[in-house]
Amino acid sequence: MGLKKRSKVSAEFSMSSLTDIIFLLLIFFMLTSSLVKFDQFDLPISDSKTMAPTNIVVTLETTGKYTVNGKPTPKRALKGAISRTKRSMDNESGATLTIVAEVGVPFDRVVEMMGIANGLKMKAILATKPNKE
Repeated sequence: MGLKKRSKVSAEFSMSSLTDIIFLLLIFFMLTSSLVKFDQFDLPISDSKTMAPTNIVVTLETTGKYTVNGKPTPKRALKGAISRTKRSMDNESGATLTIVAEVGVPFDRVVEMMGIANGLKMKAILATKPNKE
């Protein structure tokens, strides 16, 4: 009496499809993330670990210079420049104003930027340097 042997099923997993998916995810996140380069000056220190989105970056220096997304802007034209930048964005309702204030900038100037953001119905955040303790 001849017994038939069962054929064994191979339990192999193909890694090629997994690497393709990871590569595509990497490309997606690289293209959708916004890389922001801040000037090399001291920022206030904070213990916060939260990373917030940055759409519009306003830089305040102790010398009195203002920049909007890296473009030097006089103080009297700040609100107009921020408003134009916001209108040129795809997602106006989710616009965030990042205030990058050098250590030593009077807080009145930071509050003034927050007021402009509030007037334009934008979120305002203050960029800080992480505490290394």
